[in-house]
Amino acid sequence: MADNPTFDPTEQTLWRPLRLLQAAMDADIARLYTEERITGLKPSFVLELLRLHARGPMTITALAESVGRTHSALSQKVAAMRAAGWVETVPGDDARSKKVALTDRARGIVGRLAAEWRATEAAVAEIEAELPYPLTRVVADIEQLLAHKSFHDRIAEKLTEDPAWE
Repeated sequence: MADNPTFDPTEQTLWRPLRLLQAAMDADIARLYTEERITGLKPSFVLELLRLHARGPMTITALAESVGRTHSALSQKVAAMRAAGWVETVPGDDARSKKVALTDRARGIVGRLAAEWRATEAAVAEIEAELPYPLTRVVADIEQLLAHKSFHDRIAEKLTEDPAWE
């Protein structure tokens, strides 16, 4: 099957449904923003916007550490949030440093973003209560397994078994 040049390995996937589910849930959140005429806001921006509101202006490094992301990933996200008008760069503690701060536009809706965050968490808790097993338990179990043997190591091991990887 894998040696067949017309075989499409993406036809069999365990990973994609999880990504599609999260994308669909994010799309529903984005639809709420559209209904409320909040333009240019992505659900993926809200954590950082709320963190900046709670803690004040931060360097990209500090913000990245506070949300568990890499500096590179956060730098790209900050650029997108700046382009959308949600954050701006302000002088840092010394002449060489800069901090990321909320714009007036972001400060004007941060209360609504906090309300959406709380409502989203409550909706997820409601869904979790309706499941025969808690989603948070599944995530914790997966994290524990990956702490023992990383996803990287698991994939690398499988690749050693596939002659196409050589």
